[in-house]
Amino acid sequence: MNAHPASPTSDTPPCAELHVHIEGTLEPELIYALAERNRIELSYADIDDLRARYEFDDLQSFLDLYYANMSVLRTAADFADLARAYFSRAARAGVRHAELFFDPQAHLARGVPLVSIVEGLAGAIATSEAEFGMSSALIACFLRDRPAAEAVEVLRELLTMDAPIIGIGLDSAEAGHPPEDFVDVYALADANGLRRVAHAGEEGPADYVRSATTVLGVERVDHGVRSLEDPALVSLLARNRIPLTVCPLSNVRLKVVARIEEHPLPAMLAAGLAVTVNSDDPAYFGGYVDDNYRALAAAFGWGSGELANLARTSIEASFVEPTRRAELLREIDEWERASDGV
Repeated sequence: MNAHPASPTSDTPPCAELHVHIEGTLEPELIYALAERNRIELSYADIDDLRARYEFDDLQSFLDLYYANMSVLRTAADFADLARAYFSRAARAGVRHAELFFDPQAHLARGVPLVSIVEGLAGAIATSEAEFGMSSALIACFLRDRPAAEAVEVLRELLTMDAPIIGIGLDSAEAGHPPEDFVDVYALADANGLRRVAHAGEEGPADYVRSATTVLGVERVDHGVRSLEDPALVSLLARNRIPLTVCPLSNVRLKVVARIEEHPLPAMLAAGLAVTVNSDDPAYFGGYVDDNYRALAAAFGWGSGELANLARTSIEASFVEPTRRAELLREIDEWERASDGV
């Protein structure tokens, strides 16, 4: 029996979160706590000064701060505390299953041993259901602005150490780094039975989404909001039911769209795309997954039916095993009935 079932009276549905970077859940308070633990001097005057920097012009301006703040993550205990802090907040948001992205290269470049990264995150993953009522899994993401050969090397290390990852992804600066560059690492993942996802169509063109699906063979596309620029691509995604892990508040904060009311998500649904709602880097973008659901409900006048359908797609798009999938879909049905007063 799960320890923390989602409340049927919550205003947002139980769901899966399929697009969340664990490093992007690093809240300012934890940054300061880990800096003190590891005797790291931060360049900010205080937490308020740090928070004031969370206004971004584009993806790169976010990434600059994102990577700078990672400096406080040094030990297995740091990574475990980071993951458990996310699980605690996500449980309150109604997340019942999470597939967490992590960026091993970003930490290896700072001299953090791969074993420390994996040990810390894996320890938190192993106890997430008992502690927080949330099943979870790890997806190793590779930085597309670093050499593709390095990604292959890191994946080989992860495989050699039998790291408990279920798949691989591709993230960081998208523009100028097409999916085709990473064919070798995706082939290696496929040969070893790993699931494959990739960021595409956020700041990069719709053609990157096409390449991710046809060249890399990804099973899910992370973001994908620019897919609507290519009607033939939309038909391909809809026909093959390839899910898109959309992050509405992230898209607003990074100026992919000017405001939530202009988000293309309703048009994506109308086109028959399998869309899920996620938080991306919630510590930086002003909201966890429940905040994203609420923002969409307020912007588009959606009620429990529309939100429940989005949540169902998140479960169906996840890599969770069938028994757990059926359990989570029942929870969404119960939430919808309770929300409708049935």
